[in-house]
Amino acid sequence: MSRSARLFEIIQLLRNAKGPILAREIAVALEISIRTVYRDIASLQAMQTPILGEPGVGYVMRKGYDLPPINFDVEEAEAISVGLSLIARTGDPGLWRSAGRASRKLHEAAPSTRRLLTSAWGIESGATVNLSEVRLAIRNENKILIDYCDVEGRETKRTIWPLVLIYYVDAGLIVAWCELREAVRHFRLDRIIRSNLQSDDFAGLGEPLIEEWEATQMAGVLPTRNL
Repeated sequence: MSRSARLFEIIQLLRNAKGPILAREIAVALEISIRTVYRDIASLQAMQTPILGEPGVGYVMRKGYDLPPINFDVEEAEAISVGLSLIARTGDPGLWRSAGRASRKLHEAAPSTRRLLTSAWGIESGATVNLSEVRLAIRNENKILIDYCDVEGRETKRTIWPLVLIYYVDAGLIVAWCELREAVRHFRLDRIIRSNLQSDDFAGLGEPLIEEWEATQMAGVLPTRNL
């Protein structure tokens, strides 16, 4: 990895961290020595990058620091993000780590891509739901009205708040808040009979629901690695 790429990756790691991150954690993530981490952080600080901290305590990035965006539109960024996730199929650890670095850059340019997840294997196409419309609803936090058929063949009409779209092993799933059940539920794409994007929104409520889902249910739904 070139020096410029290392510096960029260190900035990305610090910006995405929820708390102080130790030099050894950065070294492991980037497969470099701790000495190199210290040297690179010193170089970034000398360039007025707002990194706070010291050896043994950890480093944080002062909030508000920004980087130039990547020149992809949202649809392109989402397509690339899903493609990067599918690199897990190759079984190539080096390629997977490279995909992870590329994904972090992409997430910076298009934050909505973190709401698109994949397993290590693909699914057959043929869902009746318009996935472009679903992704649009996720980005804009718009509600969707669906006619849904459950595992026992019972049909119900649901208004859902789409949160995450998972391209899973044998079926696609929409993770959504269900107004009927008043809880987060998982809806298989192949059981959605009809769907209609609504003008009503749930602006500002998506992130807390995603965090709750990640903490309580994600491990059971998505056991494979994801970007």
